[in-house]
Amino acid sequence: MESGSPAARPYSRPVDVGPLLAPLTGAPQRSAILLDIDGTLAPIMARPELSEVPPEAKAELRRIVSKYLLVACVSGRSSADAARLVGVEGIRIVGNHGLELDPRSAKLAEVVRRFVSELTIPDGIRLEDKKLSVTLHYREAADPEEAEHWLADVAAGALEKGLDPRWGRMVLEIRPAVPADKGTAVRALIAESRATRALYAGDDVTDLDAFAALERGKLECAVRVAVASSEGPNELAERADLVVESPEALTNLLRLL
Repeated sequence: MESGSPAARPYSRPVDVGPLLAPLTGAPQRSAILLDIDGTLAPIMARPELSEVPPEAKAELRRIVSKYLLVACVSGRSSADAARLVGVEGIRIVGNHGLELDPRSAKLAEVVRRFVSELTIPDGIRLEDKKLSVTLHYREAADPEEAEHWLADVAAGALEKGLDPRWGRMVLEIRPAVPADKGTAVRALIAESRATRALYAGDDVTDLDAFAALERGKLECAVRVAVASSEGPNELAERADLVVESPEALTNLLRLL
């Protein structure tokens, strides 16, 4: 957000956010709208395959994709899975938290696969193979605390192997150790599109990297939106220019763009 702007505040009425969004709505041909998917556009579900972007959100995406210079989704899912979930033509999709933009990732992902193949995964923890990375979900674990202890050992072992373990909302991701994240993806997308103004919305730890990318960027205007969750990091709301309480509220915000 531009210097001197007010601190983060909950979204309640359209009039509250009009001035915040005005630089974007006033120059859509120079603006990028960048969005996370799970927990942001789509409610978090017990299993990733159960997630859906609601029809109302898809309708807003179809509208803004024809209006703005760039509309993109930056997701932890693979790009193919993210594109299936969003289901709106014209939206740029970057998966695996930006890993898919790094040419070294495919080769380094083999190290991740070898590491995970040696694990004996207990009941209640589900493995999601995203080709360039893997995610261990424990939302359905009978004892989440016990699952977290086991996953903490996995994270320590991953570090010893030179991998990059990252925690999220009831998940542990194991990635190749390359400097790729949602922040590098956001910077690449903005540079590629030549956008001078941008909005990013997200709900989890990995979205902090995208927030930081906007903070360090040389943009005329940057708006950081946090989608609130009891599972999300407090820092996300603290660093946001605007906080909305749910994916449904984020859809309401999109209606103003």
